[in-house]
Order: sequence, then C-alpha cells, then structure tokens
Amino acid sequence: MENYNDILNHLLNHSENEVVEFKAAKNSFDVDDLGKYFSALSNEANLREHEFAWIVFGVDNKTHEITGTSFKDGEAALNKLKQDMSQHTTDKLIFREIVPIYVDGKRVLMFKIPASPRNIVMCWKGIAYGRDGESLVPLNQAKRDEIRNQPPVPDWTAQLVPNATIDDLDELAIATARIMYKKVHASNIPAEEVNGWTTEEFLSNSNMMRDGQITRAAILLLGKPSALDKIHPAVAQITWTLEDEEEIVQDYEHFGIPFLLTVDKVLAKIRNMTMRELPGGTLFPDTMKQYDEYTIREALHNAIAHQDYTLQQRIVFVESPGKLYYGNGGDFIPGTIEKALEHKGPQRHYRNDCLCKGMVHFNMIDTVGRGIKKIFTLQRERFFPMPDYDIDKDEKTVGVTIYGKMIDERYSALLKSSTKLTLKECLWLDAVQKNRPITKAAIEHLREKRLIEGKGKNLTISLGVAKLTHQLSQYTKNKGLAYETLLKLILQLAHNAGEEGFKRNDAFETVENALPDTKDRKSKLFYMGRILTKMSSDGLLKVDGRTWYITEKGESEIRS
Repeated sequence: MENYNDILNHLLNHSENEVVEFKAAKNSFDVDDLGKYFSALSNEANLREHEFAWIVFGVDNKTHEITGTSFKDGEAALNKLKQDMSQHTTDKLIFREIVPIYVDGKRVLMFKIPASPRNIVMCWKGIAYGRDGESLVPLNQAKRDEIRNQPPVPDWTAQLVPNATIDDLDELAIATARIMYKKVHASNIPAEEVNGWTTEEFLSNSNMMRDGQITRAAILLLGKPSALDKIHPAVAQITWTLEDEEEIVQDYEHFGIPFLLTVDKVLAKIRNMTMRELPGGTLFPDTMKQYDEYTIREALHNAIAHQDYTLQQRIVFVESPGKLYYGNGGDFIPGTIEKALEHKGPQRHYRNDCLCKGMVHFNMIDTVGRGIKKIFTLQRERFFPMPDYDIDKDEKTVGVTIYGKMIDERYSALLKSSTKLTLKECLWLDAVQKNRPITKAAIEHLREKRLIEGKGKNLTISLGVAKLTHQLSQYTKNKGLAYETLLKLILQLAHNAGEEGFKRNDAFETVENALPDTKDRKSKLFYMGRILTKMSSDGLLKVDGRTWYITEKGESEIRS
C-alpha cells in the first residue's frame, strides 16, 4: 500500500519538472487543461522511462505552499471525472489513481498518471502534448518519432535455453506438432518433405530451435513437465476451477506443459451440455452445444499465446453455471477490445512473437487478426451475449468471459430479427442488456436508429424494437405503465380516500409496481411527486400541506 503523504513530501522537496506539475486549483480547474497536462506528462514519463508522472492540486507551483483544493470533492465526482476524461485520451487510458489526502486540514489531490504505452503517443482530443520546461506545448515531431520508434520489448519466449536439449521435449508432443505442421502447410510444403526432416530440422523450421538450441517457446509448447525447471522462475501452468452459482469452488485441477497436449485435457473438463430448451424459436437448430468449440479453444489458446510469463502468474480458467472465464497476465496489446475488433490484418507486433509463430505452425492460432472478431461473430450467430473483456492496465491482467446462456431475451430476439446490425452495434446493445455504460456517441447512434430509449443508467430497448421482437410485457415492466393509466389509479385512490385525502406515500404504494422497475426508490418517489403536481395543475387534484384531495373535475374524470 503506497503512502501518499510520503510521496507528496518527496515531490515537494524536488523542483517541478517534466513529470511533476503543481497547481493551486483552489476551487476549480479547467478539465480540458487537465487533459492536456495528462497527455504531456504521460508522454514525458515515457520518454524518461518513468513508470508514471504526477499532477498535484492544492499546492502553489512557485512556493510549494499547501493551499488546499475543493476540486471535484467526493468519490463520485472523481469517478465521473475519470470516466468523462477517458473518452478523449488515447486507448481510453486515464489516471491510475486520484487520491485526496489532508495536510494540516487542507485537502490535496494527487493524480497518478501512467506513462504512455511503448510506441504509443498519448493524445488529448486527438492532439499530443509535451513539456518545454514549465510550459505546456504540442509535442514536437522529434519526441513523437522517439516514442513511435521505440524498440519492442525483447521477446522472452524467443530466448535460448542453454542447458536444454531435445531430450527435454515430449516425443508425443513433437509427433503431434509435426502432424499439425503438415496440415497448416499442406498447400506449399509436401507432407513427404516434412516427414523426411530430422527432429532438429523440424524444430528449426517451426521456430522452436535456433542455432542448434532450444527456445523457451519450445519448452512451453513441447517440453516435458520436468523441463519447466529450465525456464525457472517462469510459471507455465493452467488452473481449471469449477464454481457453483454462489462462486464457491467445487473442484479444481492444475495443468502444466507441454501446452500443445494439455490444452485438450483442460477443455475436456468443460461440461459443454447439449441445449434443448432453446430461446428464439425456429431460427435456432433443434439442439446445440452450450459453447461453440472454436470459441472455447481460441480463447484458451489466446491466453497461452499472450501470457506475460515474466509476471510469474498462472493462466486461470473458471467454469461457472452458464459462463466460462479465461484470465492471463500481461497488457492487452491492441489497447481496447473496440480497437481489436476494428483492426484489419495482423497486429504490428506480439509480446511472444516466437511462441505465436510456433502456435501458428501447429494450427493453434492464426496471425491475421481474426480470432477475437470470429469469437464475437460466433456468439452473435448463436444469439448469445457478447464476450466480456476485463482489461486491468494497473494489475496487468486480461480476462474474457464467454456466455453459454441468455441474459435478456429481447437482445437475442433482436439479433434474430435484424441481420443488418453491425458487430459494433451488437457490442453496444450487449452492454445495454448488461446495464453497462456506453459512450455518448454510441448512445446517440443507437437512438438515431431507434434501438434504445431512456436516460442515464435507465437505457432500455425501444418500444419499436420491443414490438418487433414481441417483448412488450418486459418492455412495459422496464418502462412502466403510461401516464394515463397511472392517473386513473391515483384518481381512484383519491376518490376512495374522500374527505380524509391521501399522502404521497399512499399514492406510491398504490402504483409502485406499475412504475419503471429500472428506477430506485428515491427516483420513483420523485417521479410520483411530479405526477401529483401535474394532476394538480390540471385541476384533477388539490393539495393542502402534504395531503392531496380529489376535485370535482377529478371525480368527473373517473365517471367518464
């Protein structure tokens, strides 16, 4: 746990520089300027090989006197600031932490800014900024080029293992790899030629051996379990866990190398049941498996291919009722899932290039950038929820959840009835069904196509789509009954109350079940108050203090 008071003292004892910025910001600060400083300090931290930079509010930038700040006071305000700002930064990167601390009763706000990722220039609203002394300036071309031309991190999996030999590799794994190699290269290398290669020649042609020595990638894919000691302290293990509805572990097992063989053993643990009670009617087949075979295999292969083995973490594979979770250590190279889906062709670079090339040769993955997109497409074709990607840049972990059941029938029905939806639109609609936030641009796009309605956290599928997909009952539950219906219910309550009148809570209890169920109690009460006020202005009710009474006009409305 970091001690931010000690960090502040350290910063105060050093002059402001390219990776530290002090601002008094007593009452407010322009968020656009804050974004520019975020870009500048993130880029400067990258260039100086710092892990992060700092902006400190509540400190005079000349004297370093603690002045205190009331900027964005409260956790909710700070979280909203992070969310809003992330819409305008490269790869939606944002502060690692925004930490308020108190010095002699004065609030100081510390912004921890991550260095921009390797080879990536950090921009704010499309413009990259840097520092020239204490001045904030557009990042000059020389610095842009320096960041973009940074050499890639050395490929850990390509390193040679001096004390390893072919005897450290599993014979069955090598034989299996040879079969898969022939399948992959059938169009350009005759099988007879591959059969004629010595083991050394085969390993060299498949990138598993170089200069007569075994690579770490070869140990991971083809190595005997005992060979793991030769790449110590790296962890090469997949842990399968079975959980129940309450996330209580029911069973588990660890699987090691050679990954080429153990993948099948891991996947054999999945209880991929045949589904017979299927949603969606005639467009579904009579039966189908809960999970698509390509999807569950591709997700595990991706975890192996992109694991950062220097972090000494296991690959985790959790099976829960109706979903599968895969997790591995390391950064998500494309940055965001949206970028991965939009990208055409192979990635520019891979963390484990040697390992990935070997997996391509052995028909485990491809390098044309279609794996993730195909997973999303297959889930769409099955009318199931889109995969969830959990990318934690601070902890350096990537997780993906694959769903084997519906969440919202409306979503599945919409995918059936509208074949022209783009994958991006499906992704946004999927977030709506899971009650997760989407960008303002996404909301505007879906509204324009009349696919959603509602505000804030209460977005739902629109009435037009509900009619199209025959989900009117669920729509009514989410949206609430129409005003005219609520009006009649309240007038009947007022009529029954007579001269004694009724309170707002009485009206609320009468119509609570008819109000939108996406609102919390406080919002519903506020909504109830607005209805009563409108009925009063329309002459249907009158109010005395906090008691409401029906008027003659209201009585006439009941009789009509």
